[in-house]
Amino acid sequence: MSVSDPPANQVPVDEPLVRRLLAAQFPRWAELPIERTRTWGTDNAMFRLGPDRVVRLPRFARWAPQVDREQRWLPWLAPQLPSTIPVPLGLGQPAEGYPFRWSVYPWLDGENPARGGGADPDRLAREVAEFIRALRRIDPTGGPEPQASNAYRGVPVGDSRPSLAADDPIRRRIAALAGLVDTDALTAVWEAALAAVPAWDGRGVWIHGDLAAGNLLTVGGRLRAVIDFGCLAVGDPACDLMAAWTLLPAGSRAVFRDALSVDDATWARGRGWGMALRIPAPEDFSAVDPDRAAYARRIVAEFVADHRRGPAVPRHRH
Repeated sequence: MSVSDPPANQVPVDEPLVRRLLAAQFPRWAELPIERTRTWGTDNAMFRLGPDRVVRLPRFARWAPQVDREQRWLPWLAPQLPSTIPVPLGLGQPAEGYPFRWSVYPWLDGENPARGGGADPDRLAREVAEFIRALRRIDPTGGPEPQASNAYRGVPVGDSRPSLAADDPIRRRIAALAGLVDTDALTAVWEAALAAVPAWDGRGVWIHGDLAAGNLLTVGGRLRAVIDFGCLAVGDPACDLMAAWTLLPAGSRAVFRDALSVDDATWARGRGWGMALRIPAPEDFSAVDPDRAAYARRIVAEFVADHRRGPAVPRHRH
């Protein structure tokens, strides 16, 4: 997740704390080896627990309600999805000076797709689209609405709530690139997302909310699991189209779109979500790092080119 909290608000978590929490609440696991995972998410600290479990603990108060959301909904969603998702094994309670609920999950093996979708990005595009289609088919009745604890993923593009896709912050980020890119062209991409017709009708579907490479696990090049459902909500289906921009290269986006049968308006809104996540910052264009600058220019060019391409040409399936 790209929304961050001030470091001062971070709750410290270390191995001794995890050991004490386990000893008091899950003594059957308390003697297993504990090892901090190589990477942590923005929202949670994670510790490998023995060979086949992981302990996941929120680090900030804002994200703490994600625990209850995942505990409530992942066991119900899991049997209805084509890829493995992490179903909680245990729910921990605040204790030992740690203020939040926390979870124990199975450890899922796999590798994150490489930048650009890996060796076969078209296949990954189809597999992620299959997961999204299955998620959308699940009955959304009673599901959680977008809220602060999921960073308002699933609200309409341009909504006034403080999501990544709120209008004013996006315009400020575009304006900050003046003199570095064609800001008029980038503004046109954003305004197309805001003005897309027909607008979302308000009928929400299940969304993952953060379909980036770090939340996908592949085995042998095939999608095995989708993890980190902290942004889970019932909202605008366009939100999960961010995967076209966070995960896939330009050449595979048409495959992804076709697999989802996405209409032009939803695609434009999804491109807006992609922009919200991937608009470069001015420092990305520094001459000190020419590769980074070239990558930033390519991102902007791809958004503009996709917008200027216009309505999709219908494909005929045989």
